[in-house]
Amino acid sequence: MAKFGKKYSDSVKLVEKNRLYDPAEAVALACQTSKAKFDETIELHIRLGVDSRHADQQVRGAVVLPNGTGKTVRTLVFCKGENEQLAKDAGADYVGGAEYAEKIVKENWFDFDVVIASPDMMGVIGRLGKVLGPKGLMPSPKAGTVTPDVARAVTEAKAGKIEYRLDKTNIIHCPIGKASFGAEKLMENLNTLVGAVIKAKPATAKGQYIKSCVIASTMGPGIKINQGKLS
Repeated sequence: MAKFGKKYSDSVKLVEKNRLYDPAEAVALACQTSKAKFDETIELHIRLGVDSRHADQQVRGAVVLPNGTGKTVRTLVFCKGENEQLAKDAGADYVGGAEYAEKIVKENWFDFDVVIASPDMMGVIGRLGKVLGPKGLMPSPKAGTVTPDVARAVTEAKAGKIEYRLDKTNIIHCPIGKASFGAEKLMENLNTLVGAVIKAKPATAKGQYIKSCVIASTMGPGIKINQGKLS
């Protein structure tokens, strides 16, 4: 049986195992159970009543969190012409074309967190699907990372835009900030994310949409949220 450290064990004692907490109370408790020496990320895990195996029940999109994620986001932009300067002016970390595609494939280079592409670069990007796809880095129009307005996409990524998508078990896993943000800012981010997920509900989804919701810090225990109180 795995042995847990004293800090984790102390945190577990603060959480009532089978209780469904009000969202605000759960967020405050997630901050309280964040006891690591580093600034822990607070994550939300939402299980949906859909079947990700069906194309018409996919839930995927992107949203800008009002208080950001607390993470420095490194952006790689595939574009050409005047878009190159626009992307650089917006703060993109890497801007270019085929040379970066080659670097990714040949050198296994992944010193970036978000990939953005203008539509006229999809010929270059398409060849990277097998490499970027498994890492969740493949740009897409739905996430706003394939766009003619690359400067805006860079600005939003830097400001705390996150992508949400279902995994194979119909759960969305997303960061909503750092423990140091405090409960109020984290609650604003949570409401923004949940609102986006609810708005993205597929027309074919039947029955209860949000099945369960758990919040946790990087090293802390899961705290169950009363999904009926999410809106």
